[in-house]
Amino acid sequence: MSTLAAAGMNDRRISRLMLLFAIVYVVEGIGQARVGIIAQPLTYFLKVSGWTPVQVTAYLAIFNLPWIIKPVYGIVSDFVPLFGYRRKSYLLIAATVAAVAYFYVSLLTKPAPIALFLSLTAYAMAIGSTMCGALLVENGQRFGASGAFVNQQWLWFSVATLVSAVVGGELVEHLSAMSALHAAALIGAIAPLAVVAVTPRLVDEERRPIDLAELRRTFGSLLLVFRSGRLWLLGGFLFLYSFSPGFGTPLYFYMTDSLRFSQSYIGELTAIASGGWIVGALFYRRLLLGMRLRSLLNLSILLGTLSTLSFLLLSSEVSAAIVNFGAGLAAMVANVATLTLAAILCPKRSEGFVFAAMMSIINLAAPASDNAGAFLYEHVFHARIAPLVVVSAAFTAFAFAIVPLLRLGDRREGDALL
Repeated sequence: MSTLAAAGMNDRRISRLMLLFAIVYVVEGIGQARVGIIAQPLTYFLKVSGWTPVQVTAYLAIFNLPWIIKPVYGIVSDFVPLFGYRRKSYLLIAATVAAVAYFYVSLLTKPAPIALFLSLTAYAMAIGSTMCGALLVENGQRFGASGAFVNQQWLWFSVATLVSAVVGGELVEHLSAMSALHAAALIGAIAPLAVVAVTPRLVDEERRPIDLAELRRTFGSLLLVFRSGRLWLLGGFLFLYSFSPGFGTPLYFYMTDSLRFSQSYIGELTAIASGGWIVGALFYRRLLLGMRLRSLLNLSILLGTLSTLSFLLLSSEVSAAIVNFGAGLAAMVANVATLTLAAILCPKRSEGFVFAAMMSIINLAAPASDNAGAFLYEHVFHARIAPLVVVSAAFTAFAFAIVPLLRLGDRREGDALL
């Protein structure tokens, strides 16, 4: 095959992957229980049922477990092809389970069974995300496009969460708490069917039986992972970078009870934050792609610290819109910076496990952060948001001290680090 023909084939493969990542992450943006279309209807349903911020945060933390154990799905898919495929079959089954589970949620009325079936959707979404992460790493390293793939995924995830936030807020504003929850669940049931429809056409994966020699090579690669000091250090950095006493749930209570924002406007604020994510993705694509990794991490920490402190200015609908937009932009830059670094560092043959492990560290830090923030808000700061904002910003700024330990030097996104 000529060089020109090979380049054209690679371009087509990259285009198919970009389309796949866009569709899967749109579905995730709609279907994730914590941030998707059901997030606000669910939180409002629990609030009007008399639940406190700590109780709501603990309930929502259940849906983080499937994301924390993502390495399990990764290692299974690395080692055990399903119907001959390491990624495609798992992705199809996960999307089907998500659709069925969301349909059942639309028929339920009690928090306990709702939690059970929403947990199934969370497992399905986490498995689908793990498969996409493995495809990202495998093909990102092959085509030198890790940053572009990460950016594509989170750009469309942000578009979906923006739309979901607006729709979720409107459902809460115009329907009863239970009806809003059921309507959101029905929309969540429809979205995964798009993944079922496109995966066979867009995932270019050779069918292979289980091969003992291949399993031994994969196992050898996995053992090298546990002996990699750089990967252990990266995991520690991602946890400390992601953990800061969060004020997501306390902020919802503060805006509802103290600032008296309508449920519709709170939904719009989430959409505005998603708009910031989208602008952040475009900002990265235009100006930051190819930037030195060390500089990119430091920039993301600076933006995160300043955007967190900006919540001290929260006092009106206008100020809320501004600070939420800035927080979304900063979060996207941080997300792309850290996940691109993780994708570059993943060793071959154990891509699903390693990238999922890095994501799980972030997902473990998130509920720990949320629960710590809710506890401080309710029991230490007595429903005052300002002290919690300062503590959260201080934790984010602490990540500056960790960047030099990664020894990134002048490496850029396209450089191999291993």
